Amino acid sequence: MKQSILKQLTGSVERCTFRADEPMSAHTTFRIGGSAALFCLPETPDALIALLRFCRGEGVRFMIIGKGSNLLFSDKGFDGAVISTAAMDRITLDGTRVCADCGAALSRVSAMAAEADLAGLEFAHGIPGSVGGAVFMNAGAYGGEMAHVVESARVLFGDRIEDVPAQELRFSYRYSALQESGGIVLSADFRLVPGKKEESLLLIRDMDARRREKQPLDRGSAGSFFRRPKDGFAGALIEEAGLKGVSVGGAQVSPKHAGFIVNNGNATCEDVLKLRDLVVRTVREKSGIELEMEVRLAGDL
Repeated sequence: MKQSILKQLTGSVERCTFRADEPMSAHTTFRIGGSAALFCLPETPDALIALLRFCRGEGVRFMIIGKGSNLLFSDKGFDGAVISTAAMDRITLDGTRVCADCGAALSRVSAMAAEADLAGLEFAHGIPGSVGGAVFMNAGAYGGEMAHVVESARVLFGDRIEDVPAQELRFSYRYSALQESGGIVLSADFRLVPGKKEESLLLIRDMDARRREKQPLDRGSAGSFFRRPKDGFAGALIEEAGLKGVSVGGAQVSPKHAGFIVNNGNATCEDVLKLRDLVVRTVREKSGIELEMEVRLAGDL
């Protein structure tokens, strides 16, 4: 069936790369995950739209990912098509507006803005995600978030493309209305302010240095694993519960920052989920606070 679908896709969707049995550990920052039956890499919005139309018409299950930075992918992989937007990465500047395709890396968008003497996106430089995923999740760091800088997003709803203003995205903590509507971000417009390249680059370097000092960037992870609870911080609660450095298989609560679960080289999705359950249970017993995952599960569980 895979070869038949691959043949049809290759003949009907232009400007798209296809691979069968692609390990998702190669496409997520956790470096965990079984194989996708099909892996698709469209280069343009038209290719993405054609690919989605094909999948829906042929009954092929699909899911869309960006940089895979907020995903824990199943050991079982995905018996369908994983569509990566990584090749859709055009960035254009127009005055104080920056328009970036969904697959563009936030680090690159932030750096280009700084080089153009535009301020406001410095906080995003160290977030290891794409524009589409960042808008979808309202990604943020060091006091900044997408809600502060996104002017609008071009969103695909079925076969219909709409320009959605920021207020209709209803941003809140790690949330946008896209999580309910099912819309797919094609690009986003960022409204920035005039700045000075030297000051922006200095701020970026300072934030990057703080990340290197405090976060386990040398290990596979998906960033902060748990959502910030109303009372306190997940990392502090986990450390107070005596769980810093605790391991299950190849998964470990980072000894450097307890808010991170890291892959020590051979972790499986199952290891991470068992460690998650241990952390949630222990923190609940110690503090009465119920931690919730910020990382999204993907694939066939």
